[in-house]
Amino acid sequence: MDKVDRIFRLHNILRNRRTPVSRTDLLERLECSEATLYRTIATMRDQLHAPIMFDDTREGYCYVQSAGQPTYELPGLWFSAQELQSLLVLQEMLSRLEPGLLSEQLAPIAKRIGELMTHKQLGLQSLASRIRLLGMASRGPGIHFGALAEATLQRRRVRVTYRDRTQDVVTERTLSPQRLVHYRNAWYLDAWCHLRKALRSFAVDRVQTATQLPDEARVIAEALMEEHFTTSYGIFGGKPNREAVLRFTPDRARWVADERWHPEQLGQFLTDGQYELRIPYRDHRELLMDVMKYGAGVEVVGPPELRSAVAAEHGHAAAIYLARGA
Repeated sequence: MDKVDRIFRLHNILRNRRTPVSRTDLLERLECSEATLYRTIATMRDQLHAPIMFDDTREGYCYVQSAGQPTYELPGLWFSAQELQSLLVLQEMLSRLEPGLLSEQLAPIAKRIGELMTHKQLGLQSLASRIRLLGMASRGPGIHFGALAEATLQRRRVRVTYRDRTQDVVTERTLSPQRLVHYRNAWYLDAWCHLRKALRSFAVDRVQTATQLPDEARVIAEALMEEHFTTSYGIFGGKPNREAVLRFTPDRARWVADERWHPEQLGQFLTDGQYELRIPYRDHRELLMDVMKYGAGVEVVGPPELRSAVAAEHGHAAAIYLARGA
């Protein structure tokens, strides 16, 4: 048990007792020496202003509360040491939020976590340097992130002009935002599109203009949202109507067998050491990119249209290298 856990546990012992707790009982429950117990009590008294006293009559430690005063609580220490360490990951993620409404809303939380991590008596200052989160090929959220976030939180419709990345076509749409999604280092808006009369996902950085409207957003049931956006592969929504069958070479199998591509994937090792992965999908664009990164380490067994698409991409790449004397 480390220092923070010991402080946290001692506080809970004293807070939940109406009678003093003996030194012997505390030593047993805190699993520490007398010297450590005295240091812990001194830290709580001097640094955290805990009202701990030793009752000579009843030979035990207790909290002394003045009449009319609220019950003493550790300043911010309602977390155990393990929970505080876990918060380091949250702190790092909060620091990566782009400027806008969400980061402003969460700034007080990030500040409080920072205060806990730098508290001298907790000894957690060095932990932050031992956790590192790396982002790759990230895209900025675009200049309208704040407007879209506000419309999402306020449940208001928003009129946007949107430039589609695939066809490079601009359309004007009225959207009922449902939620913002941070996926693969990019922001997306899941929304009901009043133009298409269907659920759609929009890359926030591709929004050209955004104007919040006074009309309330159409609210889509959570169950319908989950069915549309999470049953198929990747960011592309819709109920899956195909199943990709991928076979990875034995050397790649050792990696892929531990990966989670989809919640409903099925995987098995074959007798020759290959690993077969079956994935439900609807739109193959994102799946195509993920398959391509394994190069010759994977073969698409089916369906035929996905196999042809991967073969065509490999063929185009090979033609480029051959033409330039690779």
